[in-house]
Amino acid sequence: MTVSDSLETFAATVAPDPDEVLAEMDDRTEETGFPTVGPAVGGWLQQLAGLVDAERIFEFGSGFGYSAYWFARALPDHGEIVLTEIDADELDDAREYLARGGFDDLAMFEHGDAIDIIDTYEGPFDVVLIDNEKTRYVEAFEAVREKVPVGGVVLADNMTAGPFDFKEIHHLVVEGGDTDNEMARGVADYLDHVREVDDFETTLLPLGEGVAVSRRIR
Repeated sequence: MTVSDSLETFAATVAPDPDEVLAEMDDRTEETGFPTVGPAVGGWLQQLAGLVDAERIFEFGSGFGYSAYWFARALPDHGEIVLTEIDADELDDAREYLARGGFDDLAMFEHGDAIDIIDTYEGPFDVVLIDNEKTRYVEAFEAVREKVPVGGVVLADNMTAGPFDFKEIHHLVVEGGDTDNEMARGVADYLDHVREVDDFETTLLPLGEGVAVSRRIR
């Protein structure tokens, strides 16, 4: 399940205006089909980072830097965002886009497996985005959870759609069913996991392909 095109467009219209670089990135997404969170969710990423007064952000999977660019717009001049990506060409593109937006002094670019990379960083990270392999979402959360301060948030993309459809994830999460789709199973396991973690409170942002928002409460 994805949000209707009209509602998605409405949400994007109400969201902060994209600049020329973001507009170019959106054009790239439309032309190539590369999966990004889109402008409606992008506006929420910027908003959430601002609401928690984020100074440091970490991404598990950054692609060509779309979500990082939205995040960077909310960071103070002394802030930091760590982008991770296994595709070197995409990471190079991310570096170029963020430099063009004037965010190169805020960004760290790491090539490799994000779950290995997070171990090389000390916390705290006020905002974390999990958008790597769906089968490793729980692993990513556990790798970073102690580096998130009280009041910080962990976001996870593709909660309602992606390499599966909404009926399948609904069957798993709501009805307690089963599936052979490892990606859907990974997302369902993630939702089950974060809902059982006492230190975090989780809600769903039903825009784009669904974003789980888990706030550390103690």
